[in-house]
Amino acid sequence: MEGTTRILHVLGRLDRGGAETMVMNLYRHIDRSRMQFDFVIHTRDTCDYTEEIMALGGRIYSMVPFRASTALLYLRQWRRFFRAHPEYQIVHGHMRSTASLYLHEAKRAGCVTLVHSHNTSSGSGLSALIKNMLQYPLRFQADYLFACSRAAGVWLYGRRACETDRFHILYNGVEPERFRFREEVRQAKREELLPADGSAADALVFLHIGRLERQKNHAFLLQIMARIVKHAPGAVLWLCGVGPLEEQLRQQAKQYGIEGVVRFLGMRTDVPALMQAADVMVFPSLFEGLPVSLVEAQAAGLPVLMSDAVTEEVILTRLVHALPLHAGPVRWARAALAMAGGTRERPGSSAPADRAAYAETIGQSGYDATENAGEMTAFYEAVTGQKGRRVQKRGQADRAGRKNRK
Repeated sequence: MEGTTRILHVLGRLDRGGAETMVMNLYRHIDRSRMQFDFVIHTRDTCDYTEEIMALGGRIYSMVPFRASTALLYLRQWRRFFRAHPEYQIVHGHMRSTASLYLHEAKRAGCVTLVHSHNTSSGSGLSALIKNMLQYPLRFQADYLFACSRAAGVWLYGRRACETDRFHILYNGVEPERFRFREEVRQAKREELLPADGSAADALVFLHIGRLERQKNHAFLLQIMARIVKHAPGAVLWLCGVGPLEEQLRQQAKQYGIEGVVRFLGMRTDVPALMQAADVMVFPSLFEGLPVSLVEAQAAGLPVLMSDAVTEEVILTRLVHALPLHAGPVRWARAALAMAGGTRERPGSSAPADRAAYAETIGQSGYDATENAGEMTAFYEAVTGQKGRRVQKRGQADRAGRKNRK
């Protein structure tokens, strides 16, 4: 549409991960007569959000992924991209590992550059070391530094950068009304997924949502579940997500004798209903930025038992209880059962009866995607205007210089 500002977002893929979901929540709620999102991704696959983006008017471009041996090729493809697409004034980078490379080319092309931190660690090993080296220049290089939480910002940019006016926290906004608890939704989903033997009403359902990879610590989660079923034989665990560890986790569940208790649900589009049907979200991550799924869980009135490695900034209600991982699976199982009502013991963060009230609480806490989209639209328009004024001044200076040379 003529006059629409197109924002270029850079991601690895367009699946239902935390960063991707945050961006899509913004995209659905921006005024697309003023702003349009386009995407560069590092795969040629059709991803979870591909069709929706195309339907909303977005464009998707694919890049060859970065390899250490092909760094110059990676830079050249970005240089060619910006020569072919001068329409982009703003580049918003969410893929931080190579952001110092593609933002360098974006700045050469005259774009305003934003980088966005969604995590608090690169993991471990040689790959993490290389990522950390590539990421360090971002605090000096990008025009604006964004993060989903202060902890995520300090980790990527350092404390000093986070004290400047270049740093901004953008809450991982959700759509609270989609998650508002409804008893009929809960019952329908439980009848769909639980055994058809009349036990659906009483079964304790524990839920985890996240990619099946080391960061999410599913191995520890299965140890917890093995203890839970000793005290609550009818309990089940729903695992939503896909990833490289799926087969390994299936074997571990079999080893613990809980393969009939753990349901691998894969990638889901019915997350709001799953959260309403569940009794506790168990989230023992090794590290996180600010997980969108935990904000959504609170909007659904779902109690959350999380690792204390997750930033406290995600604790928006008294639904959330944090435990250290070194407390061990027995203590975690005891706390999860208590929060689910499986024992008389209840942590102070257990949920009240009125789960529906939490949707409004989350909406009023600054995590409403509609409000976030309005804030980002205003920000994009402001920096675009500043860029336009800078370009205009530079053009005037160039013309004055040419005149003086004459």
